[in-house]
Amino acid sequence: MCGRFVITLPNDAMAQLFGAAPDNDLPEPPDYNVCPTARIATVRLGESGTRRLSALRWGFLPNWYDSPTAGPLLINARAETIAEKPAFREAARARRCLIPVAGFYEWTRDGNTRLPWFTQRRDGAPLIMAGVWQIWEHGNTRIDTCAIVTCAANDSMAQVHHRMPVILEPQDWPLWLGEAGHGAARLMRPAPEDTLEMWRVAPTVNSNRAQGADLIVPIPHTTA
Repeated sequence: MCGRFVITLPNDAMAQLFGAAPDNDLPEPPDYNVCPTARIATVRLGESGTRRLSALRWGFLPNWYDSPTAGPLLINARAETIAEKPAFREAARARRCLIPVAGFYEWTRDGNTRLPWFTQRRDGAPLIMAGVWQIWEHGNTRIDTCAIVTCAANDSMAQVHHRMPVILEPQDWPLWLGEAGHGAARLMRPAPEDTLEMWRVAPTVNSNRAQGADLIVPIPHTTA
């Protein structure tokens, strides 16, 4: 699962990194506590087949929902079932996107206490998560939405959580976006063990209103 994450890369840097034309309504980073239903910058193919840096609502809305709250909030899509689930199967085939972040949060428990961990790439590069997107329309309302694709955790991530986002390397981006033909399903696998590093952070981030770079500062002696 991925329940919160961090975005720090400026929009112009994201556009340059992906060779994508930016839309005009992108949210402004940084955001150290991105929560479900927030609008986030993503990379997807436009109608002309060129890459667009577009804002999508994090929280996938199937087209049969008659309101944004008509069913469960779908922030993640499981790689193992994405091709069969009615909510995701068409998007998995034809509407895939990249979700660039600095890192993400997960939680362990000590009794009733939730202990937050921050995870980022070990090499310090942006962490690019696989996503799927959907346009939801009802009456005069249109919302462009997305979900993060998750898979079973690798051994290092499993110390904190049994699921992890599907993480894409630069050579994977064309295939995931649909620019390089078929076969994107083979990308839905755990990241190699040396890809990520994680550490405990202060419980301040347990509040979805918390903000600031201090949220990802390590608590001493709690790296994994």
